Amino acid sequence: MESPEYCEINSNMTLDYINRLLMEDTDEKASIYQRHDALQATEKPFYDILGQAYPSSPKETTISTDSQIDCLQDNSSSYTKGVCSGRFVSDILVPQGMHLVANDWASERDHLSSQFQRGVEEANKLVPSIEKLMVDLDSNGLSDSNQMIGVAIVQKSKHVCKIRSHPHVDLELLEARSNKHLATSATETMRDEMFDSVLLCERQLHCDAAHLKKMKEREESNSQQNVQSKRYGQGKVKSRGMKKEEGIDLRALLIQCAQAIAVNNLMFAGELLKKIRHHASPYGDGSQRLALYLANALEARLAGTGSKMYQKLMEKRTRATDMLKAYRLFIAVCPFARVAYYFSNQTIADVLNERRKVHIIDFGITLGFQWPSLIQRFAQREGGPPKLRITGIDVPQSGFRPRAMIESTGKLLAEYAEMFNVPFQYQGITSQWEDICIDSLNIDNDEVLIINCMYRTKYLGDETEDIDCPRDRVLRIMKRINPEALILGIVNGFYSSPFFLPRFREVLFHYSSLFDMLNTTVLQSHEERVRIERDLIGAGALNAVACEGAERIERPETYKQWQVRSLKAGFKQLPINQAILKRSIDEKNKHYHNDFVIDEDSGWMIQGWKGRVLHAVSSWKPKESYTNQKDPSKYFCTSQLRL
Repeated sequence: MESPEYCEINSNMTLDYINRLLMEDTDEKASIYQRHDALQATEKPFYDILGQAYPSSPKETTISTDSQIDCLQDNSSSYTKGVCSGRFVSDILVPQGMHLVANDWASERDHLSSQFQRGVEEANKLVPSIEKLMVDLDSNGLSDSNQMIGVAIVQKSKHVCKIRSHPHVDLELLEARSNKHLATSATETMRDEMFDSVLLCERQLHCDAAHLKKMKEREESNSQQNVQSKRYGQGKVKSRGMKKEEGIDLRALLIQCAQAIAVNNLMFAGELLKKIRHHASPYGDGSQRLALYLANALEARLAGTGSKMYQKLMEKRTRATDMLKAYRLFIAVCPFARVAYYFSNQTIADVLNERRKVHIIDFGITLGFQWPSLIQRFAQREGGPPKLRITGIDVPQSGFRPRAMIESTGKLLAEYAEMFNVPFQYQGITSQWEDICIDSLNIDNDEVLIINCMYRTKYLGDETEDIDCPRDRVLRIMKRINPEALILGIVNGFYSSPFFLPRFREVLFHYSSLFDMLNTTVLQSHEERVRIERDLIGAGALNAVACEGAERIERPETYKQWQVRSLKAGFKQLPINQAILKRSIDEKNKHYHNDFVIDEDSGWMIQGWKGRVLHAVSSWKPKESYTNQKDPSKYFCTSQLRL
């Protein structure tokens, strides 16, 4: 029997060959083309006898066989069979009578084919769960176990064959075209009754909260009655069985699995993942749901598909109506966003006082859900509304239209301003935040200047990316803009460590609180709860666990770490407005679950669940007046798109 070391070496060699073949390595192609030239002199006379035109180049030969290659893409078993039997693309291209001429090449091909088959068998032995790593993003779990690794290879080769047919096609352009419908879907962000009821109507929010609370209480009551009736009807034997089932500690299994992955014990990790999946469910309790999405993340880390899966989940979030439905549920059961927006809007109103012009620069505006309520408030201001300017800043979207979302956000806000007769001007800028050019903000000296930044700083690079990291550079840019107030909201988290195992533990603790919060306040079968957990919360956990380097963008820090950064950048912290704090606590006590916490610490208004701080918000201003001159050595207008 072959040793594990030999199996691993052989598998690595085989997989390396497959990778070079599928990725169209230029050296490999050159070698194949040289062999093709050696056959050309012998093959051409036979083509002449048959009255057929001989292909002028191996590229042309490959292009002419798209239909045959497409057949291979549709059936993984036939693909494997064809390789193992020694028949490949060359057998399709060369008449049967000419195989004797190509014996040397066929011999080498047969050898490599046998290596491929052997490598697949050894890989399946080493990692039993590797066959399930193709994730179905339209479902809440993974694809069926019959989707073997060979299927994944054929699916990947489908794209490779297209590249063979069109050797000069830009891959980014192809991806952009495939995402075109996603980009254009953002343009449907135009206000209607649903937008009004969610973004403006406090009464509707309170009705939603009361209805969800009653439904959840009814669900819990029915669940308790069912448990009691089962125990009464089935006796002690079933009771012991239930206790054993409930005794499964999914958190401990997840940590053990992460430890096994960290030390490259793939077989043990695969066994643990099977056990976790047996007890995980997208419609179970909070721990079962969290276990499902963390299991997805761990398997994606094993397969190296974390970045691609995260990108697909982000593409699902482009429809504004879907985001609005999720937002409606979230603010009905959780005070985090609502309290933070109230803190920000009230701070803006206090700083503005009775002045007539205000300019809000919103870093990370996304869909702009915060601003319709402020526009409504300005319309009701004594003495008439001020002239409102909003500059929305966000990173470009992937796909065919990088500015689609920020454009539709501007149209939405303009409609609300027109509805309330508030003088309004909007400017959208798509750029990496650290590349913002201050001159492009078009700041006027006679307007009240406010910077708003809510919950998006966690996506900025930290010191693991650069010593002078984007977080510090962005804060320095904000200081140079010289606002009268900087309103900073952050996700409070410890899972930004560059080391996988401690980061996974913190991800587990942080997201356990979020899933427990939703499990306590929302029906298990609620459709939007599943959407929030899968597309929003689960996506963040996936990125933090399955991605590394620049692909890992979920890097939250604590509010005390952000306090140090802000002070270092030249800001001073403003005290918490006690009236804002008191009203926020009163609203929480009146409409939300008792386990939510709102408090004050170190100049931050903090929010959490069962004692764990999850969000924090505070206000700042520059320590001294700063001119709005741009330092050309530090701030460039590169990679910036203006509307």
